[in-house]
Amino acid sequence: MNNFLALVITFALALAWLRLMDFAAQRGWIESRLSRKLIHIGTGPLFVLCWLLFKNTPEARWLAALVPFLITVQFALIGLGVIKDEASVKAMSRSGDRREILRGPLFYGLVFIVLTIVYWKDSPIGMTALMLMCGGDGLADILGRGLKSAKLPWNNGKSWAGSLGMFLGGWVLAAFILGIFTLAGIFRTPFAGALAPITIIALAGTLVESLPLKDVDNITVTLAAVALGYWLF
Repeated sequence: MNNFLALVITFALALAWLRLMDFAAQRGWIESRLSRKLIHIGTGPLFVLCWLLFKNTPEARWLAALVPFLITVQFALIGLGVIKDEASVKAMSRSGDRREILRGPLFYGLVFIVLTIVYWKDSPIGMTALMLMCGGDGLADILGRGLKSAKLPWNNGKSWAGSLGMFLGGWVLAAFILGIFTLAGIFRTPFAGALAPITIIALAGTLVESLPLKDVDNITVTLAAVALGYWLF
């Protein structure tokens, strides 16, 4: 496929998912906290799967990175109040304060830009880290709030159920994406060989996510996953 057509399709799909969640939150069909996490969980895998549409040319990763770049710029402008978008604020903030978008959602976008450019389809490191951030951090909040369980001894703001969600969400999404890319012939090594590294990385990411560091999970979890990825892949 032509890379510019792949770019258009990728951007359209990502924007459609964001707008669907914005619409659902604004209509009150889902609460804003849930829409925020569904955006977190769904946008990443959708974007990474679209990498398969791009040809293996030097400019491909830069064109693909334009998608999170443009969305991140939009987040920044909404958070700064330059763009008035109440639907996005309701969908991406916990309290309805637009300035919250300048933290978690903005970091989320920046991580996608960097890892797309640095790792692209050359290595499973980048996509594993991204899937851990998306699925893990997203499901951690959903299970942590939906299931009653004891709080972590070292962090009263996190629970064992949330940590279980972090591990399962990250592991499942990372395994799914690496499985698809292996089937597509992007990675030549057997998929079974990636399961142990994914498990170790998901466990480490779960530990990092459990630490009492507010609003920087998207950065700390990703850094831990990338560091381990160099050693394990």
